[in-house]
Amino acid sequence: METFSAKADEVERRWFVVDATDLPLGRLASNVAAVIRGKNKAVYTPHVDTGDFVIVLNAEKVKLTGGKLDTKFRHWHSAYPGGLGTESYRVLLKRKPELAIEEAVFGMLPKNRLGRTLRMKLKVYRGATHPHEAQKPEALTVRL
Repeated sequence: METFSAKADEVERRWFVVDATDLPLGRLASNVAAVIRGKNKAVYTPHVDTGDFVIVLNAEKVKLTGGKLDTKFRHWHSAYPGGLGTESYRVLLKRKPELAIEEAVFGMLPKNRLGRTLRMKLKVYRGATHPHEAQKPEALTVRL
């Protein structure tokens, strides 16, 4: 018996929608990353894009457990001397909640060409509406 290896153009793509209201950020991100990567499919192949598209709604209502709102920080650097920037997740979730979810999911994807391609499969929106109704997304249940 030969080993099956999926081909990118033969994979059936589906669209899923998940409501982030009161879901822990890490649990949401790990479930979404698995679907984007295609690990929930029988045809999963590590070096091929076998994943699906995921729409995350209500990004501003995502939950961080414990004291992470004030003790967890987002860091970035401008590449100039003294250019380190820092902000707490409490501020980040008020200013741009989509970025918090995107960074959590992107951190769980591979750091190569495949990972950069998979980034385009995540769509995050602050409110409860999205412009992807034509794709007929199915509801995604997040395992807690």
